[in-house]
Amino acid sequence: MQKKTRFLVYGGVIAALYLVLTHLQNMLIPDSTSWAVQFRASEALCVLALFTPAAIPGLTLGCLLFNITYAQALPLDFLLGSLASCLAAATMYLTRRQTVCGYPLLAMCMPALWNAILVGGELTVYIGGGFLLNAVLVAVGELAVLLTLGSVLYYAIRLRHLDKRLFAA
Repeated sequence: MQKKTRFLVYGGVIAALYLVLTHLQNMLIPDSTSWAVQFRASEALCVLALFTPAAIPGLTLGCLLFNITYAQALPLDFLLGSLASCLAAATMYLTRRQTVCGYPLLAMCMPALWNAILVGGELTVYIGGGFLLNAVLVAVGELAVLLTLGSVLYYAIRLRHLDKRLFAA
């Protein structure tokens, strides 16, 4: 029972953090969390999928709740944005042990891959511009967040041993 409770609490906290951070960023820097070129700082929370499977539903729910509560979100984003977050977190969790010099590079690229495909396709439907261009722009934004803020969060968790203290089974 304690494992299920912990899983639900972690997932809920991650969803809430994602939602609040994304709305806060959007208030401080309008439109920086949407369209083809985006730098959604809350995407750095994807790193949590390297430490707990609870991040998978947490990030998915957080993304869905943001897209539902953000007035400018487009209807396909409810489905495709959330699906991209779910697939990114799931594949990050599955590839977390494949490292390059101790760094989970493949896992860190998963959000860029899934968002490029799904959100890039969605943007092509809504704004045009060609799938390849939209996919590349989305991927660049995702990679920028994950390889900077995400890496800082990853190493902060590891150096402070929070991976063992918070997420140990």
